[in-house]
Amino acid sequence: MKKKEDKTKKVKKPWPTKDAMEQVYAMKLWGDNNSDFYSGIGSHHPEIVAPYIDVLTSFLTSFKTPLTVCDFGCGDFNVGKELVKHTKKYVAVDIVSDLITHNKEKFKEENLDFYCLDIAVDELPSGDCVLLRQVLQHLSNTEVQSVVSKLANYKYVVLTEHLPEEDFESNKEIISGQGIRLKKQSGLDLLAPPFNFKVKEEKQLLRVTLNNYKGVIVTTLYKVF
Repeated sequence: MKKKEDKTKKVKKPWPTKDAMEQVYAMKLWGDNNSDFYSGIGSHHPEIVAPYIDVLTSFLTSFKTPLTVCDFGCGDFNVGKELVKHTKKYVAVDIVSDLITHNKEKFKEENLDFYCLDIAVDELPSGDCVLLRQVLQHLSNTEVQSVVSKLANYKYVVLTEHLPEEDFESNKEIISGQGIRLKKQSGLDLLAPPFNFKVKEEKQLLRVTLNNYKGVIVTTLYKVF
């Protein structure tokens, strides 16, 4: 006799990133700062945040017609809140639902929308420019590849990654979560295998080195089409 299919059997999530990131905030693994949601020093250290806001402001205000910007992995929005005024529309996305609810209550602008999405899995909102600030560094290569496959829909991609200061082997595999490839003396290079992101132009906008802070934080602008 043929066994009946067990319809109650749970299918294992292929990428349990949502659970991992919810845990990061719940357990305050990126620090506390006396806040319910804190995205770590990468979103709050003045020597990291101030120059990033400066170069992004210069970029965004260089267009006669303001851009629609999609901020994927917006975190606690300490950085994004400074850029909204320079855009036609600002779409801020994060995978942690409670964080998005919190941001919706705290930050209100006519041209600002928040969405809870998994950028590796879900359909992404349309726009002119994508900001990925220290986000992909936390994702597995499979998830990064999934995100990269969607970036061809945008004209500009501004990518910020925490990288080793010296030469390194790019794109080593990691498990998605709190950690990054820096621990493996590696970092992301989207133009290299296995991602092979196709772009028209590449320009480094910013490189930040901090004392007592391992590695460098590099912001690169890609013109896709």
